[in-house]
Amino acid sequence: MPRLRNARTTWVILALSMAVLLGLGVGGRAWQAREERVAVAKALTGGGEPNRAAWLLTRYGCGGCHTISGVPGADGQVAPPLNGLVQRVYIGGIARNTPENLVAWIVNPQQFSPHSAMPPTGIGPEDARDVAAYLYAQQ
Repeated sequence: MPRLRNARTTWVILALSMAVLLGLGVGGRAWQAREERVAVAKALTGGGEPNRAAWLLTRYGCGGCHTISGVPGADGQVAPPLNGLVQRVYIGGIARNTPENLVAWIVNPQQFSPHSAMPPTGIGPEDARDVAAYLYAQQ
């Protein structure tokens, strides 16, 4: 009987180990997909640094109006959520979704739409490039 218990324990440990390894495999693929999205976002924005953007989005109060995944406290309900921006055709409903337009929109939305509810952000072009890269890297 002790031998059966050891065999059973071995199988349980083996099954749990496989489950953990499979879980890490899925997590590893998710990490790799995230890294690929970040690399694409950096290339699209001409070197924007998504890792700098979360604090910029907080500093400039973007989360007061927008829900922004990955940014603590960014749960605004006034404007559209900013996830999945890379898949949208238009920015603000009027400007073609290109990296240049997104950076320009972040800096001064009124240049595209004088009656836009989005106020001038105070974000300069370099910081806007980082924010754009962050937004493009989000799902």
